[in-house]
Amino acid sequence: MSQATQPFFIVSSGRSGTQMMEKLLGMYPQVDMHHEYVCTHVQPLAVRYYMGLVSLDEVCDTLAGLHGAAVFYSERELWGDSSNKLSWLIEGLDRVFPTAKFIYLVRDGRKVTSSFFHKLGNECYDNRSTQILQAYIDDPVNCPTPPPEKKYWWNLPQPDTALAEAFRSYDQFQRMCFHWGEINRWIQAKLAAINPEQQRTYKLEELARDRDQLHDLLAFLGLPIDEAICSMMDCPHNVGIPIDYPLTSQQRSQLMNIAGDVMRTFGYDRTEEYRMTYEATFDVETCGVRI
Repeated sequence: MSQATQPFFIVSSGRSGTQMMEKLLGMYPQVDMHHEYVCTHVQPLAVRYYMGLVSLDEVCDTLAGLHGAAVFYSERELWGDSSNKLSWLIEGLDRVFPTAKFIYLVRDGRKVTSSFFHKLGNECYDNRSTQILQAYIDDPVNCPTPPPEKKYWWNLPQPDTALAEAFRSYDQFQRMCFHWGEINRWIQAKLAAINPEQQRTYKLEELARDRDQLHDLLAFLGLPIDEAICSMMDCPHNVGIPIDYPLTSQQRSQLMNIAGDVMRTFGYDRTEEYRMTYEATFDVETCGVRI
């Protein structure tokens, strides 16, 4: 047990390499590494905080009892959680862990929304689960809290905002576009209040093809360069279905209408949508990505 353990958090929209980073960094004996740590607690908390149903003090109390305890009892030099769920809780993490380091992973919104839609559609903004959460948000007194399963807890627009009413008529893909745009806006805004020396931002596409960027990430965490471990970036993880699904023209239009500002911020509007190529193995853990 060491109270000197250094916490760090990898935040993103999801479908942006968080599980890959958990596998890669978890290979280091110095790192106590996790992916979506206690997700059934954190994801509902994140949605409630974003929607204004719990205070920052309540968030901090919960994080102290979950991640705080885990860091306190860790026997490793570093304790990390790679989780898009924590993206909504950056303020709380910064307050509970004032020396925490943050790594922000960004990926092309076309690939993220396509991956959500084609590979995670059963647990991400499906119609029924979204309607259940909306009913709870609209009337938390008479509608029971949804179960803590992932599928029920994907952020809706904040009440009393211009988008809140329009969102009710969105289809599943449009809801995923909202998620990608809003979570990236939120991350950027919250990280702006944190010491720049405590954070790094990487595009997944560049991290996967540029070893210098991966080496920079390792140096930021104080980890040695191990090329055998770094080579894990040559294999995509958490693929599930090793098929590339480029967006249709309608989907591209929907994404730009809803999250075009974020696409422009990171320059994705000026590049062609890259193609993923897979060499599928029997257990669908795949290698051979070219992006």
